[in-house]
Amino acid sequence: MAHSKSAKKRLRQNLKRNLHNRSIKAGLKTQRKKFLAALATGDREAATTQFREAVKLHKKAAAKGVIHANAASRTESRLAQKLNTIPAPAVAP
Repeated sequence: MAHSKSAKKRLRQNLKRNLHNRSIKAGLKTQRKKFLAALATGDREAATTQFREAVKLHKKAAAKGVIHANAASRTESRLAQKLNTIPAPAVAP
């Protein structure tokens, strides 16, 4: 257990930041699941919308230091690969 005043403050800050970071990470997981659900329907437009939101949240989390920048990029890349498995809609000539 912390004895000094600064160590006690550090514990309080760590608990507060831990809760904040966990909620952000939970949001990332939720958005990934929404994207995968949209992907499963085969609707490219809905999947693209969910993909953009997922990328936005990952970049924001990386910028704030919640997750590592390389982890965010890796996840975005994997999601993009999955998005590209859906064929693009045919354009009429």
